[in-house]
Amino acid sequence: QVQLVESGGGLVQAGGSLRLSCAASGSIVRINSMGWYRQAPGKQRELVATISSGANTNYADSVKGRFTISRDSAKNTQYLQMDSLKPEDTAVYYCYARTIVPSYTYWGQGTQVTVSS
Repeated sequence: QVQLVESGGGLVQAGGSLRLSCAASGSIVRINSMGWYRQAPGKQRELVATISSGANTNYADSVKGRFTISRDSAKNTQYLQMDSLKPEDTAVYYCYARTIVPSYTYWGQGTQVTVSS
């Protein structure tokens, strides 16, 4: 069973930066793709960023140019570097990791990011 552990959330001022980490452990499983969702109160869950096994990345328009997703495959760890943070970025951020054989999606526990104006 794969477990995802998130860290790096916190409270920052607008314009500041945070780096979120998501480490997968607990089983010898090859992870295909990884990414991040976020959810703010009263809003639907939003896909923030994804990264494939080939390191191809995609970003939501709202964070493009400010956020950077990366992965260390040897450590089964992904990162979300968040720069130029805005109050609108305030949310609980959830990482995920997907496998193909067997097909499954694993979720992190969530980490709170709060950006003050």
